[in-house]
Amino acid sequence: MSLNPITSLYYIAPCCLAFLTMPWYFVELPRLRAAAGGRPDVFVFWTNSLCAFALTLAVFLLVGKTSALTMNVAGVVKDWLLIAFSWTVIKDTVTPVNLIGYGIAFLGVAYYNHAKLQGLRAKEAERKAASMATVKESDAEAGARLLPEKDSGRQKN
Repeated sequence: MSLNPITSLYYIAPCCLAFLTMPWYFVELPRLRAAAGGRPDVFVFWTNSLCAFALTLAVFLLVGKTSALTMNVAGVVKDWLLIAFSWTVIKDTVTPVNLIGYGIAFLGVAYYNHAKLQGLRAKEAERKAASMATVKESDAEAGARLLPEKDSGRQKN
């Protein structure tokens, strides 16, 4: 079964609401009432909701066009960018263990990209070979139709 992103949201959003309402009620609502005096900022709520909707739609589009694995690899790249930002702009510390972990993650992403590229090349070569075989078969059939058969000519004499 293949669903487009909007249909996927149609089915998934009610489940998310059902499972997130209980923790929100017990964890977030008391903090919200204490901080805002019982009146939440409606503008912030709606803009945050719109951003969450757009992000979820983008995730479904990405997974629909590529794969869930590509989404996970994109998440690793996003983490690298966040770490690079926090290291350069915020001046957060990065330990050698962190750098080794990022290096391993980098090698994993590089291997994934290499394997995916090799798979695409193999599919392309297979498709080309199949089309060439089809062309050769059709050429042989056309040649057989155009050239008179030698055996049938001998039988007539």
